[in-house]
Amino acid sequence: MSIYRLKPAFQSLLRPLVGALARAGVSANQVTLTAALLSVGIGATLLFHPERTALFVLVPIWMLLRMALNAIDGLLAREFGQKTPLGAYLNELCDVISDTALYLPFGLLAGSSLLAIAIVIALAAISELAGTVAVMTGANRRYDGPLGKSDRAFVFGLLGLLVALDVSLGPWLNGVWAGVAVLTGLTIANRVRGGLREISR
Repeated sequence: MSIYRLKPAFQSLLRPLVGALARAGVSANQVTLTAALLSVGIGATLLFHPERTALFVLVPIWMLLRMALNAIDGLLAREFGQKTPLGAYLNELCDVISDTALYLPFGLLAGSSLLAIAIVIALAAISELAGTVAVMTGANRRYDGPLGKSDRAFVFGLLGLLVALDVSLGPWLNGVWAGVAVLTGLTIANRVRGGLREISR
């Protein structure tokens, strides 16, 4: 089970807004780049001011808005004839860049291991790579869980909220990173296995 399964319902809620954006001339690529630039900006703010823990409230707020923007760029591309090769590259690369920018500041929190966060970031990138490689083998893009992009957004959003509320997470953070790493490793395996199973039918 993954939060990704809620995406169709989320997209339905956004369709009126997407239609208005399309009529206004907004492109899918513009939305994708805007989301990435704002993610990098928020990540940089937290990275340079990790001691200002109240700023971590930006993470849950932005994670929700970013999920909306990700859904919007997909709808613009698919339903308004805006699919382009450049858009495919931007969609995948900007997601990895955004995740890296938003996850990295958590490695500077008290009690947290920067190495552990680096491992989580690497595994997250590999999981998205595993999903896209499926397309090269003739399968569909894989979004298998248990810890896809939407699920990771929930985890980091919740942690950001707890940090902003000054909840002491120091003794637990590295255990959380270990759990995220294991679940992301399972996600990679499931995406590879799912892709291979799909093309073997």
